[in-house]
Amino acid sequence: MAREPREGGRGGREREQGDELVDKLVTINRVAKVVKGGRRFAFAALVVVGDQKGRVGYGAGKAREVPEAIRKATEHARRTMIRVPMKEGRTLHHDAVGRFGAGKVIVRAADAGTGIIAGGPIRAVFESLGVSDVVAKSLGSRNPHNMIKAAFDALERANSPRQVAARRGKKTYELFGRREHSETENANV
Repeated sequence: MAREPREGGRGGREREQGDELVDKLVTINRVAKVVKGGRRFAFAALVVVGDQKGRVGYGAGKAREVPEAIRKATEHARRTMIRVPMKEGRTLHHDAVGRFGAGKVIVRAADAGTGIIAGGPIRAVFESLGVSDVVAKSLGSRNPHNMIKAAFDALERANSPRQVAARRGKKTYELFGRREHSETENANV
């Protein structure tokens, strides 16, 4: 089910890969190396890859040609994927703050129907991750590399209730209580 690569507005380029991974091109930057005869130009690419089911990764690549830079970045992103626990398959379990360099990203869980309220590179991370309801705010650095690294710092801090209970040596219901009341009891109240 491979789709044609498409050039988009803010979202950048999106492509589905054979093993159901979606990669999003966040930014391409032309860089120059000054040598004796003048300048040598190369391209640096930043790519986010995810399976839209809770796994996401990012990578950077540099080469003399744009397609080669994107390929290198995609390979790096596939090798560095992380798993993020999601609540009901649509949002995060709790709010988190991530920092990298001068960048700071605040990620908040949202109600159903909210959508992805995030700008620029952070939006690409959540679309690749498969989160459908989240609010994110970037403070500080506007550098796409720093914003993505800060977003990943926040996502790595995310825990599911099961992980928290295991870390404390308890059962999940001991933290939150049992859900004993049924819908018939709610109707009587």
